[in-house]
Amino acid sequence: MTNNPIDIVVIGAGIIGVSTALELQARGRTPLLIDREGIAAETSRGNAGAFAFSEIEPLATPGIMRRAPKWLLDPLGPLSIPPSYALKIAPWMLRFWRASWADRYDHAVTAQTRLMNHCEAAFERQLSRFGDANMIRREGQLELYEGARAFEQAQPKWQRRSDLGIDVTLLTSPGDIAEIQPGLSRKFTHAGFTPGWFNTTDPQKWTESLARRYANQGGGFEALEISDLTPRSDHIELVTDKGKLQTKQVVICAGAWSHRLAAKIGDSIPLETERGYNTTFEHTTVDLKTHLTFAQHGFVMSKIGVGLRIGGAVELGGLDLPPNYRRAEILVQKAKSFMPELDVSDGTQWMGYRPSLPDSLPVISPSGAGDRVIYAFGHGHLGLTQSAGTAELVADLAMRANPAVDLAPFAATRF
Repeated sequence: MTNNPIDIVVIGAGIIGVSTALELQARGRTPLLIDREGIAAETSRGNAGAFAFSEIEPLATPGIMRRAPKWLLDPLGPLSIPPSYALKIAPWMLRFWRASWADRYDHAVTAQTRLMNHCEAAFERQLSRFGDANMIRREGQLELYEGARAFEQAQPKWQRRSDLGIDVTLLTSPGDIAEIQPGLSRKFTHAGFTPGWFNTTDPQKWTESLARRYANQGGGFEALEISDLTPRSDHIELVTDKGKLQTKQVVICAGAWSHRLAAKIGDSIPLETERGYNTTFEHTTVDLKTHLTFAQHGFVMSKIGVGLRIGGAVELGGLDLPPNYRRAEILVQKAKSFMPELDVSDGTQWMGYRPSLPDSLPVISPSGAGDRVIYAFGHGHLGLTQSAGTAELVADLAMRANPAVDLAPFAATRF
């Protein structure tokens, strides 16, 4: 398409890519943002809208593999593997099992905590410079438990958060819970409330608002699909569905598809896909006071605009299997039983591909080709949460500045 190298190309126009392009632009670079579909057209469009800075625990918790057989037997459970995908995902599951050992788990929690601290501060910087405060709801999060036993099992997590300075309030009766969120079934006897948690009013609109700021400042965007990239002596050559591009640097933040591009330059990264399902209701019959997390069932309920979204759970099923929307239906049925006044007669189902690495830490690092190609993917269900912080760290790498966070735990070479 051109023989004049572009300054820097950002591949992927989800929340990570848009935030990265905006941050690079703010530092004097001239990025070109590329996506095959458009701004926030895929996974960033349908998430729960949460900035979950208190979520520092990886998916691979100690002892989790003892429960693995149940996943195969319950395809509609909160964490499942479709039987037809079990053999293909086996190598990833071995890495996941190793990541659940106490030494790796503790390492991941420490690394995630440091990243979250940076990302929370980075978000506030992004909001003050580029964002709209009216699109942020600071209403906390209520994590619910059925019975004292489930609550006691979660105590190490709550204690860890408290030790790290995260503000938490533990509730031990349905009455206490009702003071924060009326209308819940009294089967929820215990809860943990995180008042510092906040959400965007709509994750798609939030991403689009940042993209408009980028475009209004002269930022370029092209709807292109990248099929290949090759490092040359003085540039990176990108092969697109509309011709070739040359760029001095490239950032790969294409979510669950990123590992396919990384493989083009010889980097093998064990990226899998947490397929998440949800149903969005344009209007709601319940007054949702806060973000609700149904801890034992693996899903959440959050406000989206004037409506609400019910979604979550994890299906490790890759990119190619057809969606199983029965999973979304089960979550809605549960939500109705948990909040009897909820009207679930008119909802829109959706499935998104959350990029997941075995240790639940993203890749934020130079590639095997050096810092001419930079990786920023694998955030799992925390892409929105970590977007502003990741953008700053990627910009540090692109500008050859010292990153604000030790990036060794997030290196592509750790695998």
